[in-house]
Amino acid sequence: MNQPPETSIQVLEKDLHLFVSQAAQKVGLPQEKAELLAKLLVTNDLRGVFSHGTQQIATYARLMRDGTLNANPNIQILNETPVSVSMDGDGGLGYFPAYEGTLKAIEKAKAGGVGLMSSRNHGHFGAAGIYSRLTVGHDLLTFVTSGAQLNLSDGKPIYNAGGGSPMSFSSPGSEEDPLILDFGAMHDLYASAPHREELARLAPGMVFRSIGLGAICQTWGGFLAGVPLEEKRAIKEYSGANQGAFVMTFRIDLFADPNVFKQEMDAYVRQVRTMAPLDGFEQSHLPGGPEAERERAYREAGIPVGSRHQERLEDLAKELGLEVPWR
Repeated sequence: MNQPPETSIQVLEKDLHLFVSQAAQKVGLPQEKAELLAKLLVTNDLRGVFSHGTQQIATYARLMRDGTLNANPNIQILNETPVSVSMDGDGGLGYFPAYEGTLKAIEKAKAGGVGLMSSRNHGHFGAAGIYSRLTVGHDLLTFVTSGAQLNLSDGKPIYNAGGGSPMSFSSPGSEEDPLILDFGAMHDLYASAPHREELARLAPGMVFRSIGLGAICQTWGGFLAGVPLEEKRAIKEYSGANQGAFVMTFRIDLFADPNVFKQEMDAYVRQVRTMAPLDGFEQSHLPGGPEAERERAYREAGIPVGSRHQERLEDLAKELGLEVPWR
């Protein structure tokens, strides 16, 4: 889970945005794409999704600088129908084909009821919630996932079959914050997780469900996008272009009156807030509620940047000859 850092400095979103954009352009990313990347990463920080926020530019900039990813990708449409679009990321970051493809899927859903997007030949596409949030203002319900190149072999733990397992779902409300579920199904079962074996012993059903969800991420977001099971069969110009993505969005009015549905969502959000929270938490929320509250607070007070976050950006700034936004 992403939690605010215990100790931090407050940095304005505009200052972090400028730093990310400058760093991206310094390694060759065109200005328009650098600005979009900065916007998406800063928004994740604003929502408290620090794992997928501006600290990621430290990784992305080096991948582009070193040629692992294409710093100037030419995003193309591979195939298009009235309800679907397939995007090629030309070996660059996954944000660009996934973002453009999601916008196209939204227009297709508005016109024909359903919109589907698959993207391929790219690197990390960030937090899945970026793309599910794009749809909430259009009376759409959405599912997003991504798959990456696996490295499975005989005798490896079954956990590895779940991959990275990003997923997001969204349901809009009217007056209340939308439901945005954004998670990694295998997050608590990675090799570095401190209680993996204990969880498997105490709750094997939960573990198998997580692996099953990870398998959906891999098949829908990976295999469907052309990421093969065996890396030796992968065809790619850039070694970092090892991921794919998938978005499915559809109109609420295919099944229900959107206004009635959103009123039910509002009532749901309000009712959940009155319920007893888990131990250690002050209030109950539906997914997306705490993130929305953080975004409102951080826009006003600044984004809390913890020590590790500071260190990553300071190291990158030294390498690229830039100034960090807190000195």
